Amino acid sequence: MVDVGGKAETEREAVAEGWIVLSPSAVDALKAGRTPKGDPLLVAQIAGIQAAKRTGELIPLCHPLPLTKVDVAIEAREDSVEILATAETVAQTGVEMEALTAAAVAALTVYDMAKAIDKEMVVAEVRLLEKTKE
Repeated sequence: MVDVGGKAETEREAVAEGWIVLSPSAVDALKAGRTPKGDPLLVAQIAGIQAAKRTGELIPLCHPLPLTKVDVAIEAREDSVEILATAETVAQTGVEMEALTAAAVAALTVYDMAKAIDKEMVVAEVRLLEKTKE
């Protein structure tokens, strides 16, 4: 792990996004709650939050951070699902891995829960949108 012992604790925030491309009929099924495993958008939101909290266990050499906030917003669009994950902490290192992990796991959860109704889904992109510290 990188030594951050000499750094001051500061407020930090990171925002990441993820996308899943689906057929329009699969998106309609998601919106209507017609999927075999239940509500994938709600379950994906919870999965993303849980993943952010466990990032230090999932990513080797990643510092475990005391998160002060995690928000995972999921929106079904015409032919895709957009995931926006925000993580905040007061720590000596950034929180971007937590935001990215939340977005990625939420996307994978939608994929898992909708794979029975759309065999052509694609997790299209997971990327960091911004990170800040004060």
